[in-house]
Amino acid sequence: MSALMIDVHGTSLTGEDKEIIAHPKVGGLILFSRNFESIEQLIALNKSIKALNPNLLIAVDHEGGRVQRFRDGFTKIPAMGKIYQHASTIASAENIMAIASNIASHMGYLMAVEVQSVGIDISFAPVLDIDDISDVIGDRGFHKDPTVVTELANAFIQGMKLAGMKTTGKHFPGHGSVKEDSHIAMPVDNRSKQDIFSHDMCVFKKLIQQNQIDALMPAHVIYPEVDALPVGFSPYWLQTILRKELGFQGVIFSDDLSMQGATSAGGYAERCEAAYEAGCDMLLVCNDRVGAIEAIDKANLPNRAASIARVQSMLNKSNYNFKQLKSQATWQKSQQHLFS
Repeated sequence: MSALMIDVHGTSLTGEDKEIIAHPKVGGLILFSRNFESIEQLIALNKSIKALNPNLLIAVDHEGGRVQRFRDGFTKIPAMGKIYQHASTIASAENIMAIASNIASHMGYLMAVEVQSVGIDISFAPVLDIDDISDVIGDRGFHKDPTVVTELANAFIQGMKLAGMKTTGKHFPGHGSVKEDSHIAMPVDNRSKQDIFSHDMCVFKKLIQQNQIDALMPAHVIYPEVDALPVGFSPYWLQTILRKELGFQGVIFSDDLSMQGATSAGGYAERCEAAYEAGCDMLLVCNDRVGAIEAIDKANLPNRAASIARVQSMLNKSNYNFKQLKSQATWQKSQQHLFS
């Protein structure tokens, strides 16, 4: 079962990288800044990955702002939280949302078309978290108001879809209202179920109902008033709420299982098994090669045809050429909406 998404060390593949990518349990690969030296190098790296396995899903976190893995030669996408702020400085009060949505759509297009043009299938975007008190979310979120987040995220999604990229909303049901960073802590959100559902989760619910979300990534957060388990390990969250109550049919990617927020489930094999059994389709094990090998060697991940089909639907079907983007009218028009 090709349920694991792993990473590679550098700007080209090592012998060990190639062996791991070819393993039948590996179905995806995520890239980081360390994998990028130049546009030409990145294109060559992705071609070498696809040559080993053309069905391998290549992903990246390329949201804009402080989470943009590739810089030199790529458009500098602003943080999502800056879009509404910028619109409020150039538009009248009654036109702010329209202007902000237009900008968001162009940013979604630029991000997606450039990422795809170097041979990557998806960027894990957009962030649907509220920009509230979270140390790790902040201006990665579009706004503090869920209604504004929903509208701007939808516009960003339309830009992604125009470029042909599938969307991944994160971090279900919302990470913005809990302060701790799940990379280094185990966040606990003690609010009531009603508060969580009516505030944070309403963004996800609305976009799922509108059929705008192709994939979701759950938060490494515990919401004790809903379930004792972190969302990514919770059958109640992923199967009862997300699949049955909200009717979500897309891919569920685990968040990185090397993060501190995932350690409650045990070692890497146990984390992968718990997330898979809870309902995740693809399991991210990043920045820990020993942990990735443990997951490959020891995790029991029985074949699940529905998961494979869902993940394969995320593959990039476009045929963009990065060097030719600047001559395209849509790319040029979107560039005009950039701001600093």
